[in-house]
Amino acid sequence: MASNPGAFWQQAWIDAQPTLEAVEKRLATITQGLPRVIRLGQLDAELLDQELTTLLKQPISTSLSNIKSTWAAQYDLELSLLIQTLLYKYSVWDTGATYGAKLQDLTFERPPKRPGTSYAPSGLRRKTLLLHATLTILVPYLHSKLRAHALSYSWPDAPRSDFRRQSWDIVTRLETFHATFGLLGFLLFLSNGKYRSLTDRFLGLKLIPARKNVSRNVNYEFMNRQMVWHAFTEFLLFILPLINTRLFRRWVTQYLVAIKAYVSLKTRGFASASAYSTSKAGIDGRSKLAGKFASLPEDCCAICAEDSSSPTTSASSAVQTGVSVPPLSLSTDGVPTFPIAIPYRTSCGHEYCYSCLTVRMLRAHEDGDPGWECLRCKEIIKSAFRAEIEAEEGGDDSGRTSFESNLDGSVVVVGPSSASEKR
Repeated sequence: MASNPGAFWQQAWIDAQPTLEAVEKRLATITQGLPRVIRLGQLDAELLDQELTTLLKQPISTSLSNIKSTWAAQYDLELSLLIQTLLYKYSVWDTGATYGAKLQDLTFERPPKRPGTSYAPSGLRRKTLLLHATLTILVPYLHSKLRAHALSYSWPDAPRSDFRRQSWDIVTRLETFHATFGLLGFLLFLSNGKYRSLTDRFLGLKLIPARKNVSRNVNYEFMNRQMVWHAFTEFLLFILPLINTRLFRRWVTQYLVAIKAYVSLKTRGFASASAYSTSKAGIDGRSKLAGKFASLPEDCCAICAEDSSSPTTSASSAVQTGVSVPPLSLSTDGVPTFPIAIPYRTSCGHEYCYSCLTVRMLRAHEDGDPGWECLRCKEIIKSAFRAEIEAEEGGDDSGRTSFESNLDGSVVVVGPSSASEKR
């Protein structure tokens, strides 16, 4: 062995050949079992397919209901049939597995190919898939249509001798038989885990793992997205009450109205986009901007006119065109259309109802504005006092009260003495 080691190892290899051949034959007889298919994965695949159909049908149903309110309920079954057919074509027919089964890493078992047999692109028999699509899509659709038609025409309430009642009894018996066999098939599925439905058992379609080495990995991506979305919605619910949405809407509205007025005035050939009144001097001798209700009679409350439904359209059109609202007509007995109740005069010299003016100034204070904009002259109003009635009070303002905005923005009511001192 020491003189010729190569001959020794050669002889050892020759002597081990019978043992190696016996081991190889033994390994060939051992069949490698397929990886175990978890029953929960098959049931989850079916539920995922149902959820996918519902998710795809919901926006289409909403669109149909927006076009016509009755279309969503009227064509609900047809819409489900169309969606399921398209999903079946692009999943089982083309790839051999539904989208839910793909998410669970499952696929239908391919049979060995035989000459003279037509096969689908997925490798499954064409006749088998056509029959499977008929039993899983078309038959449930026809059953739902028949049941809806029977209930709408009161087949269960017809006499027993009537053909409709007999047909209804046959349908109910078939439903009972199907439910019974479905329960037995489900118990068998829980026992051996091969066929999850009667249709799969009848056609021999069995779900198997798409890969040989399969490990059940739970994907938490969807759960993570849900947690992020819930956290975002909770943050919105926390932050939205702190945001003054009314002020934001007001700013946006004013900005849009200013743009519309600018464009309208430019198209009319004006040099400036600001709508000024025709050199009309105000009470204090200064030129005033023309507000929405600049031409409204002085004995009418402009706030009441704005709040009413009739002048709203004309007021909005006035803002867009830069033209004041025409004077509102009085009633037949000479009473103003919007009389001023408890008149209060603002710092710009115009009068409004006490309640109307109070609400507007408090709202401006809540919005953080320096004051409220007058509807007649567009001047910022920071204070107001009760208008004098000379006939009753004789020019005495001892009983007059006023309210104004302090420097910190609070609205206070000033008594008679304070009002006289301020004058």
